[in-house]
Amino acid sequence: MSDDARFMAAALSLGRRNLGLTAPNPSVGALVVRDRVVIGGGVTAPGGRPHAETLALAEAGEAARGATVYVTLEPCSHHGQTPPCAEALIAAGVARVVCALQDPDPRVSGRGLALLRAAGIEVVIGIGAEEAGRDHLGHILSATEGRPMVTLKLARTADGFAAGDEHDPRLAITGEIANRRVQTLRAMHEAIMVGVGTALGDDPLLTVRQNGLDQRPLRVVLDSALRLPLESRLAATAGQHPTLVIAGANAPAEREAGLRARGIEVERAAGNCVDLGEALRRLGRRGITRVLSEGGPAVGSALIRAGLADEVILFTAEKPLGRQGRPALEPDALAALADPARFREGAGALYGTDALRSWWKA
Repeated sequence: MSDDARFMAAALSLGRRNLGLTAPNPSVGALVVRDRVVIGGGVTAPGGRPHAETLALAEAGEAARGATVYVTLEPCSHHGQTPPCAEALIAAGVARVVCALQDPDPRVSGRGLALLRAAGIEVVIGIGAEEAGRDHLGHILSATEGRPMVTLKLARTADGFAAGDEHDPRLAITGEIANRRVQTLRAMHEAIMVGVGTALGDDPLLTVRQNGLDQRPLRVVLDSALRLPLESRLAATAGQHPTLVIAGANAPAEREAGLRARGIEVERAAGNCVDLGEALRRLGRRGITRVLSEGGPAVGSALIRAGLADEVILFTAEKPLGRQGRPALEPDALAALADPARFREGAGALYGTDALRSWWKA
């Protein structure tokens, strides 16, 4: 591995530290390197400011003059609430900038790199681009499609079921180690989304419950007819954890009033049934860039079918259900995951006895 690839990999790892905390800005990683030694580092701060480059340059101080900066996304070039990072790099006197990815945001989109080149700074673009494209996918899709990226998380028994029959109690499919991984996944996203079927069947909390993590992602329920029970755990905890229900246009007004009285925000979709694309665009307008869908088989299959599942994470338990149940994914969704034209398999892992497989949309 070249020095540039090694330091970019480190910058990408640093940038992932604040995934889920920086929206609507991307979580960028930046390193200042001189004589093959890291002299400054930064990751976009919670809330989106300060930017990674600013923090890295401040840590490096005067030693940044003549150094190389590794940054996972093109330095900004526009004046917002903070001065442009491209201008800060020029003022610091850096000699070289290695950037993984050009920013598709029309306010930047090559202008930051052009400013650097015009100032005589050597610019290298594209090292670590594939990984950066995944890390910054929420930002990219926000800029290009007006929606957040979606991570679809599912769990199934060894024989492929996500739940038992209609009147069976909720299944505890995965073990403690895999459950801790799910808590980390929740913390890396700004919203957690489920369909009303999951809300009715599982009565979930959808909160981050892990020591050291204090994130409170927006909990989103897709509920065309406003069937979410007023006595559900989501309703009971809405005062402490932000909760949004997206309802159909003709859902009962008295149900909406009851949910609002418990602190739940209700938005009406354009039609009587909630459209997934529309729901995601609504979240995008709120500045949300990363959504974790734990919505169960129906929502999961629909996301894959509509081309809206950008990353799929599937936990498979060691034990089978051993009888008829509800499949974790419908046949056409499973077939899509196996189609290399639609999905590419990513890294796998073992969490205790639970096996994780992942796919990225091709």
